[in-house]
Amino acid sequence: MSHPSRMGARVLKAVASSLRLQVLNMLLDRGPLSYTEIMNTLRLNPGRDAGRFAYHLKFLIKSDLVEPDAETKKYRLTDLGRMLVEVTETIDERAFKHRKMMVRTSRLAMEEFDRNKIASSLMKEANVPQDLAQKIARETEGRLLEVKAKYLTAPLIREFVNAILIEKGLEDYRHKLTRLGLPVYDVTQLIRSASANSLSVSAIHASAGDAVIEEYTLLNILPRDIADAHLSGSLHLSNLGDWILKPSEFAHDLRFFFKHGLQFDDAQLAFASSPPPKTLEAAFSKILNVLRATSKEVSGEQLLDYFNVFLAPFIRGIDRDRVRENLRLFLFNVSQTFVDASSALRVSIGIEPAIPDFLGSKEAVGPGGKKDGVYSNYAEESNILASLILETIAQESEKRPLLQPSLIIKTRMESFRTKQSESVLNLAHQLAAEKGLPYFANLEPKEQTSVSYTATGNRLADDWRGDWELDTLRLGSIGKVSVNLPRISYESEAKMSRFYDLLGELIEMALRAMEIKYQTIRQRGREGLLPLLTNKSSGEQYTRFDNSSRQIGLIGLNEAVETLCGMSVYRDSKAADLAEQIVKYVYNTVRKSVRKPESRPLTAIVPSKSAASRLARLDIEHYGWAKVHVSGTRDQPFYSDIAALPVKAKIGLDERLRVEEKMQQMTPGGHLALMQIGEEESDADKLQAMSRRLISDSKIGFYTFNRSFAYCGYCHRVIKDEPTKCPFCGSVDNLVRYRRISATYAPVTG
Repeated sequence: MSHPSRMGARVLKAVASSLRLQVLNMLLDRGPLSYTEIMNTLRLNPGRDAGRFAYHLKFLIKSDLVEPDAETKKYRLTDLGRMLVEVTETIDERAFKHRKMMVRTSRLAMEEFDRNKIASSLMKEANVPQDLAQKIARETEGRLLEVKAKYLTAPLIREFVNAILIEKGLEDYRHKLTRLGLPVYDVTQLIRSASANSLSVSAIHASAGDAVIEEYTLLNILPRDIADAHLSGSLHLSNLGDWILKPSEFAHDLRFFFKHGLQFDDAQLAFASSPPPKTLEAAFSKILNVLRATSKEVSGEQLLDYFNVFLAPFIRGIDRDRVRENLRLFLFNVSQTFVDASSALRVSIGIEPAIPDFLGSKEAVGPGGKKDGVYSNYAEESNILASLILETIAQESEKRPLLQPSLIIKTRMESFRTKQSESVLNLAHQLAAEKGLPYFANLEPKEQTSVSYTATGNRLADDWRGDWELDTLRLGSIGKVSVNLPRISYESEAKMSRFYDLLGELIEMALRAMEIKYQTIRQRGREGLLPLLTNKSSGEQYTRFDNSSRQIGLIGLNEAVETLCGMSVYRDSKAADLAEQIVKYVYNTVRKSVRKPESRPLTAIVPSKSAASRLARLDIEHYGWAKVHVSGTRDQPFYSDIAALPVKAKIGLDERLRVEEKMQQMTPGGHLALMQIGEEESDADKLQAMSRRLISDSKIGFYTFNRSFAYCGYCHRVIKDEPTKCPFCGSVDNLVRYRRISATYAPVTG
């Protein structure tokens, strides 16, 4: 009966040596190891320490704690050895708990440290196998014991775990276990930045939330090559903070809500259903409610196309002053409505000077959702409403800059042939001459007949299903990925074959990124997170996700051409030809990727202020000022993002139109030509003559007249150009200057 006692004594004696205990823990963590592997891990010298190590190893074997494997010639733990290690760990745990080491958890509670919670997190969050999770948890515990901190935090423990995963080459697990969030310093800077820019506290919440979603998307949603391309600056994924949550832009069909009202399922208790509007006041209220609700589900611009036509049945028989007052209140509410952050609601309103033939024969939806003839019966009311919109915006813009909503004036040659529609164009060009506000869509070319545009240049045409309603309404842009053309020109070192190879690779990545976004947005809809966009009436879903476009944008075309051939697009015919070849290559490559019925990728050159600035700064950091070609200044560098030709280009109108026309025909996803207004051109009649010529002689699809202006906060007046002081009251400090930043106007300093 003395043998068990002698065996127990030998086992306890085995762990009396720290080196022997290290060997046991090592074999538990790493599995079977050879004689040499154990010595190397323990950092023992084969010449000096071999005898000592052999003694300790034999002792472990005699104690039945370790056994050799004859086939692999490695040593492994026995069941008794594993049990002994667990006993020593239990003793360590008791000693640890005796110290009452506490953890501040992510649940904002204080708890005693528990190694099993680390293992549980590894298995749950990163799908780590149980045995491996237990080993990592044990090693983490050992390192924390050595730290001797007064208290631990959940993020600190996670950092230890991630460090161990990296050391063991388990980066895929670490990737999944990474904690998302912002460092304390970054949050402090967010607060300071919001204060310096006079933003509200909601902007801080929005920025912090965007940062988390951006990091989550890059780490867990996008493939590594696409994420790296965005981070390095080869690509730019617009609205990354909303990438997996919302589409970018949306074109509404007001008839849907005039006919059905707003109908939500009983499960969506946060949203109130309402019947079709019966009065003009109710119609405006309905539109505003739709815009506010959609702003939570769409990242950017919302389009209300055929606005004056669809509202025409609601103003029949109503006094003009009543219509004007309701319109004024609606425009004011749109301009003063803010979304989650301190950014205003962004709305484009499409105005038809004359009702187009394809819409005139459609049944009109009137008060109470009732059918009331066809829209061609409401030509007079439609014209009145268009005029009142322009007059009201002109009046309001005298007191303060009215930058929202944006107006899209849809023009055809027939618009110049009737007195009523031409009067609308007169008002529009007068507003353009004074403030540069309206945008103009040229719908005279056959392929442009039923096209819809937003103020950002996003274009939707009836070239997908072949039906203008299915292709341009109740859908929008799923999102946009911009390709950094200057970066490719630097990398290719003016070798065109290399340039096109790199460009092709980035387009392929951009298309894959858009497919991922499309699938995630569809999933959000199925999850009920987009209640208005997935709203159903009579079994029909409001949004046509399948028909929505995917924009492949181009950033820095002019700067890329400057790098490749040493001249700007507008200074040399060879440079202009090269720019055309580059855009044509992208256009053809994107067209080949079309897969009906659900993949509608389109090439676009549309405004992207954040991309233009971020990509330029990244390239300057990477290549230095000596190599890069940028627009702007050293303090505010950027790449061209809005048009084929920079606004600063001093060339004739005919040449500008020729180049822009070619580029717009190869960018069916979106485009915008800027026509700079000088003092000699600030006459409304001259601008209208320019539009008439442009519409009759060119295929420019979308354009706007550009001018700067200022606002005096003392006497509350809007002034042309950029005076050094207010010409009315002489104020200098109260003068705010406005310039077009990308597609829209914004206050500027300096």
